Amino acid sequence: MPAEAVDIVVIGGGHAGSEAAWACANLGAHIAMITMELDKIGAMSCNPAIGGLAKGQIVREIDALGGLMGLAADATGIQFRILNASKGPAVRGPRCQSDKYRYASEVQRLLKTRDNIDLIAGTVDDILVDDGKCNGVVYSDPSRGIVNHTIHASAVILTTGTFMRALMHTGQDQTKGGRVNEGSAEGISGNLTKLGLELGRLKTGTPPRLAAESINFEVLKEQPGDENPIPFSDMTDPASFPPQQQICCWITETCKDSHEHIQANLDRAPLFNGQIEKGSVGPRYCPSIEDKVMRFADRDSHHVFLEPESLDTNEIYCNGISTSLPADVQDVIVRNMPGCENAVILKYGYAVEYDMVWPHQIDATCMTKKIPGLFLAGQINGTSGYEEAAGQGLIAGLNAIHYMQGKEPVRFGREQAYLGVMMDDLITKTPREPYRMFTSRAEFRLQLRSDNAADRLTPLGRELGLVDDARWERFEHRKQTVEAIRQTLTQTAHEGMRLIDWCKRPEVNRQWLIEHATDEIAETFRQHPLLVDHVLAHVMYDGYLDRQTRDIQRLKQQEKVILPEHFDYNAVVGLRNESKAVLDKFRPSTMGQASRLAGITPADLMVLSVALGRR
Repeated sequence: MPAEAVDIVVIGGGHAGSEAAWACANLGAHIAMITMELDKIGAMSCNPAIGGLAKGQIVREIDALGGLMGLAADATGIQFRILNASKGPAVRGPRCQSDKYRYASEVQRLLKTRDNIDLIAGTVDDILVDDGKCNGVVYSDPSRGIVNHTIHASAVILTTGTFMRALMHTGQDQTKGGRVNEGSAEGISGNLTKLGLELGRLKTGTPPRLAAESINFEVLKEQPGDENPIPFSDMTDPASFPPQQQICCWITETCKDSHEHIQANLDRAPLFNGQIEKGSVGPRYCPSIEDKVMRFADRDSHHVFLEPESLDTNEIYCNGISTSLPADVQDVIVRNMPGCENAVILKYGYAVEYDMVWPHQIDATCMTKKIPGLFLAGQINGTSGYEEAAGQGLIAGLNAIHYMQGKEPVRFGREQAYLGVMMDDLITKTPREPYRMFTSRAEFRLQLRSDNAADRLTPLGRELGLVDDARWERFEHRKQTVEAIRQTLTQTAHEGMRLIDWCKRPEVNRQWLIEHATDEIAETFRQHPLLVDHVLAHVMYDGYLDRQTRDIQRLKQQEKVILPEHFDYNAVVGLRNESKAVLDKFRPSTMGQASRLAGITPADLMVLSVALGRR
């Protein structure tokens, strides 16, 4: 029989749940992770890829704080690329195509290295609240004869992904579940509503998968990975990276005939015909092919990226044509694409709708405002993407431990990490669609690069107990290597020329340095490509970084002004009624958060500041 009491219960085994359990376990807590199927822990439900623009920065931040996503990605990636490599360092994003099955297996392996994590198959029936605080769960697993078993805990982290009252749609066919051949968590939605939380409904989609042997790759444009790939994790040994065979992806496209066929069959598309629950909102930045055809009616084609899902199977992911259309329409779309005339569809695309909790009801720590001890992380907060979910999981796990131990909560600032930008956006803006991270969301993105994530966050992770001795030793070595590279660049620069001017020369980049350095120095550059890019970025953007640092100091002054948890905004004389309603709904923690709420003006902030002074 499972334990009667643990420190933390984590509900769900996706990317948020895995990262939450990992963080809690590394901080010494006893964890119970309850998920419907243990062999689906760490599963990649949709695109078999990790990272990308802004998302890659999040993975690097998770790694800098001792997380597991970067480790699993490096161990199982089958193609690594730096996106936007020709642009400035602030908008570059590391990405890898993952072997989806090996990735999940690696996440499971890593979690099993922690003896203080109990992995439990089951479905949570009830979240327990006593005296206004969350203190455990009731779960069942009839296959093992377990019904209504209670586990008490100091905190509960809920990471249900797309599984709360989940319903999948392919044309008129409907199946309960958050993924193919998996179930739906039916009881938690009602439980959360009963606890006073306001729920919403979101939708997302996935494309068809094709059999590799049925595609004519010879007529398609190849999309190779980087010749010298860079790992995500600072703990990955560059000398033995990458450990997996590296593969190519390919590019094809839809055509005008398919677009016309889609338009003729929109009445059969659940995303358009009202079959999906009214009010469900889909991702604007990852639209279905139906949305693309309607929103960009002037275009005759859209790119589709054919991406292998595994080294061990023949599955090809069609990135760019997620859909809810019926199977016969999907057949036409696929077989009209160049190279796919004889393609065999292994799995048809589908849309899935699911319940979520509007994120204004959580704090930047991921803890719900109404129920202390109950934390929400991942798609339940209205986000999309593995990386966004994993980042929230780490934040929730860290703060669940702090809550249990009576320590101050940890909130990341917008100037500190993309993790901070994401959490601040979630709690100050009502999402109109599933939230996805972009570099454009970060006003201090020149500071929040992928190459400097360790400098920004590893010292903090060490202070918080997330960074172990091995990682800290690697970080200390990193600092020494960075200094050595900087000195080498200084010595290499032409006599009489400032280092910054020399580095701005168009030919000076990492590859040029490797080709023109002495053997010993070239080998150092080869072994530490990310650090070379890091030093070059700091040299070239030093003035801009100084200016941004001054802006950050001004922001920090505003963020230091704390708004009392139970402050009565309705009693503030001179504050507009609209502003009172917004402040009362979102309950910002600081004046900085209040300033970013829609509808709050500088005049409102002045009135609020005076009221705080009087109080």
